[in-house]
Formats: sequence, structure tokens, C-alpha cells
Amino acid sequence: MLYSYIVQKKIRQTFDDVNNHRWDKAVEAVAPNVHHRVSGTHALGGERHDKAALRRWFERLGRTQPKLHIKVNNIWVVGLPWHTTVFVQWDGAAKLLDGGAYINRGLHVFTLKWGKVYALEEFQDSEAAAYGLAAQAATGLKEAVAEQIVS
Repeated sequence: MLYSYIVQKKIRQTFDDVNNHRWDKAVEAVAPNVHHRVSGTHALGGERHDKAALRRWFERLGRTQPKLHIKVNNIWVVGLPWHTTVFVQWDGAAKLLDGGAYINRGLHVFTLKWGKVYALEEFQDSEAAAYGLAAQAATGLKEAVAEQIVS
């Protein structure tokens, strides 16, 4: 149970790092060959296969949704240190540049090995994500509709 508590605490801290745009901290425990996938065909969708691309993705997230706040609702930890699966259920909200609201909810699935993140898949309402990005682009933020970051 202590291991599960430590993992939950570290995952919560990572979400806090994302909420506060601390990208170096957010990718600190990420393996060099991480696999990151986000559903959808929007600027934040697609797949990345290395730590540098994931960091660029986080930077884009911060630029395209600067007011995003993700609230972690539940964390489930399954497995042992050499192979751990972590499920994180969350709600996300942001004030958009046009004054509107962005609301989404989803589930992150992390695969950890000895404390390093080797895989991260994000399941969310991709239509809500695309809508929020399109609204940001309509105010002049062109990166919100840019090509996906892939590696």
C-alpha cells in the first residue's frame, strides 16, 4: 500500500506541475522513449515517441490553453514497481480567449517501470478539445489549429 500511496502522490504532483506550466518537472520522470497518445485530429492529438516531443506537446498545451486547470478526481494504481499501470480520472476546465468556457473530462492511463513513465495514453472528449482549440484559433491563436506534434 505504501508503494501505491507514493505513486498517487507523484502523479498528483505531475498534474499540479502541468496546471502551473512547470514543463521540466512534468517530464522529469518520463523515459527517453516514452509513447504518448492523445485521441483526436486536432493540434493536441496524435502520438509522440520520445521525451523531447512530449515536452514540446506540453509547451503547446500551455500556449493553446493557458488557463487550463485539470482537477484529479480519482487515481488507481495496479501492479508492482517493475510494471505499474495508473489510471487517473480528471475534469478539465479553462477560460478561453474569447471569454467562453472549455470543459472536458477524461482518463489518463500511465505505464510505469521503476518510477519512469514509459507510456501515457489520454482518453477524453476529442470533440470538446477540438472545439476549444478552434475557439482559441478564432481569436488569432493560430497554433491552436497547427499540425500535430509527432515524433
